Amino acid sequence: MSKIFSFGFWNSIARVILRNRVTIIIITLCLTAFLATQWKNMRFSYTEANLLPDDDEINLEYNNFLDTFGEEGNLIVIAVKDSTLFTPEKFKAWNNLTKTLSSYSEIDHVISLGTLQKLEKFDNPKRFEMVPFIEQKDWDSTDVAGYKDELLNKLPFYKNLVYSGNKKTVQTALYLNEDIVNSKQRKIFVIEDLKPLIDKFQEDADMKVYVSGMPYIRTLNSQNIIDEIGLFIGAALLVTSLIFFFFFRSIRATVISMITVLIGVMWAFGIIGLLHYEITVLTALIPPLIIVIGIPNCIFLINKYQQEVKNHGNQAKSLQRVISKVGNATLLTNLTTASGFATFILTDSTLLKEFGIVASINIVALFILSLVIIPIIYSYMPLPKDKHLKHLNKQWIGGFVDWIERMVRHHRIAIYISSVCLLVVSIIGIYTIKISGSLLEDMPQKADFFTDIRFFEEEFDGIMPLEILIDTKRPKGALKLSTLKKMETLETAIEEVPQLSQPLSVVRLAKYSKQAYYNGNPKYYQLPTSQERNFIAPYLKGFSTEGNLMSSYVDTTGRYARITTFMKDIGTDEMDRIEAELWPKINKIFPEEQYKVSMTGKALIFQKGTTYLVKNLVISLTLAIILIALLMAWMFRSFRMILISVIPNLLPLIVTAGMMGFLGVPIKPSTILVFSIAFGISVDDTIHFLAKYRQELKANNWKIKRSVYAALKETGVSMFYTSIVLFFGFSVFMISSFGGTVALGGLVSATLLFAMLSNLLLLPSLLLSLEKSIANKETLKEPAIQIITEEDDILDDTNS
Repeated sequence: MSKIFSFGFWNSIARVILRNRVTIIIITLCLTAFLATQWKNMRFSYTEANLLPDDDEINLEYNNFLDTFGEEGNLIVIAVKDSTLFTPEKFKAWNNLTKTLSSYSEIDHVISLGTLQKLEKFDNPKRFEMVPFIEQKDWDSTDVAGYKDELLNKLPFYKNLVYSGNKKTVQTALYLNEDIVNSKQRKIFVIEDLKPLIDKFQEDADMKVYVSGMPYIRTLNSQNIIDEIGLFIGAALLVTSLIFFFFFRSIRATVISMITVLIGVMWAFGIIGLLHYEITVLTALIPPLIIVIGIPNCIFLINKYQQEVKNHGNQAKSLQRVISKVGNATLLTNLTTASGFATFILTDSTLLKEFGIVASINIVALFILSLVIIPIIYSYMPLPKDKHLKHLNKQWIGGFVDWIERMVRHHRIAIYISSVCLLVVSIIGIYTIKISGSLLEDMPQKADFFTDIRFFEEEFDGIMPLEILIDTKRPKGALKLSTLKKMETLETAIEEVPQLSQPLSVVRLAKYSKQAYYNGNPKYYQLPTSQERNFIAPYLKGFSTEGNLMSSYVDTTGRYARITTFMKDIGTDEMDRIEAELWPKINKIFPEEQYKVSMTGKALIFQKGTTYLVKNLVISLTLAIILIALLMAWMFRSFRMILISVIPNLLPLIVTAGMMGFLGVPIKPSTILVFSIAFGISVDDTIHFLAKYRQELKANNWKIKRSVYAALKETGVSMFYTSIVLFFGFSVFMISSFGGTVALGGLVSATLLFAMLSNLLLLPSLLLSLEKSIANKETLKEPAIQIITEEDDILDDTNS
């Protein structure tokens, strides 16, 4: 009954499609036009990827920090390491650059040589005042040399802030307006204003300028993502069309396939816009993914059409059978592929959830497009000529299938031994895999801005902010001398960590006030004693920190204090070690009953997000396996067949994980996707093989051997075709400048190649070796749906 229903259902679908061709074309064009109007809603991401759930404790702590002190990722730094800087001409040029930058409305304030202020003591009345460090006049060599000496030797307050610890590099800090930090305006300022200005200065002043800071890095990085979307789409179209043409030797078939997947790409962009999702490093992969995954649909449909034409030459009958016979199997393979992506929807990460939703919707949409567009276009065209059908008899493909059959027939033991050896070696490799939570690792390492990042790491010990928020639990508690001494102790502990920079906090201002009290003598740059504090207090009355550098390190109530340090590009393991080293010291310095201390910052959130994703990897992959196993159970009604079908698809994943370990490719957000994507796609081959195998079983009176070899010959060619397309299609991602995208492309390609061999060698071998346990009709009960319909004369009636 289920067989008749399935056949009748797909036969009805075929009738609807072929009898309503014009209507379907109009609907498709209207839907495409509507989705094209949604492109305007696409937004490119202007923030770092937050991989943690919104209600995660780490996210809540970060939001609390932002509520207290505002945006922390609004700093852009420009620096020069040039011995000629302190000559009148270049000194003037550098200060003029600062003036120009200060004039932009996008910049709140600037800290540089030209705007530097120093704290001075006045006695009548007793007060401290911030006075300009540099007098505005025409400087000569003596003036400039004096400024250099005073800055580097008498103002430790500005160490690692304006000049580096080795005193060879000078930098300017640009604090962006918080309102534009996470907006399109930031991109416009960086790309159209800042970058051209810096480039012109370098040329005019003949000095190399290094630029960095999270807003700058994020802007250029996101621009690279935008640039690569077009590159990927073009490369994917080129590679898949060339391979397609090589297999089919038909320009017509190639063009039809390209039209189909291009409409799919247009729909993908439209759906992203319709859902108002951002273009991130993940969602940017979806359009080229649609091309790569869509071409196998075209291969199955066009290959079946040409086979039918070759068999009987009746176009209407051929198109009818393409839909009714291939539609069911193609639907199931697309559903399994979509389910691999859909498992990400079940995670709590917004980034992954959006990626899963868009990818799974578009894969199903692409199946529908393929099923209606290809038969309809062919229905308006003449029958393929003999030269277009020659590929069906290619001897080299037959030779490959014959080799597979010989291996399965005569060398099953060798196949098992090879599989076990691969498994053992891969498990060893898995134990060497590292987890990376680096914000910078996947960025284009050949880009100029990445070189600049390394420069700042070397000169200033880091560029990614790590924030420590101290809640003293009482107003003005952050300004008490006892709290300042505790903060100084913690800062000393932080300075002892090689991966962290010298911290910034209100402690610096307290030390500077003592130095100013002693008339600027740098040896007094230290925290005042209780007695000295009483002497200094009259000078602090009326002293305003409004607009001062340190005003953002204590909140307006004086309850909260902030310590900022900058991290080098370190991975998750290294950061965990640093945290484990710092927290006991923090808890000892700041007892929990008196203080509440939290550690936060965007770089730390990204690292914690990576750890979160690794935990979810196991969950999402397990869900994908269970979901696909349930589909197999529904299809074949056999527990043994579920095991037989899952094993050949798990082995390639384990081999890939082992490769990652041996090649030093860490687990990170980009490579985490590999497993669910590859598993969802590789199961397609299993479905096609087992579907044909079951059909052959019934045709050959349940004789396993004959059925296995017949299924192998029938499906081997299409499995080879689609696997090669997928292999080279995913290899396109390896041209990316992003390390994570390169790894994703290479690993998925390798996994799918292993999966093809596993499904062609290991799967039939298991069926043959377990012949006795599955050689009865009870083991393979009538499936819930008929995946491939038998030849039936009733199909001929549909042509009337």
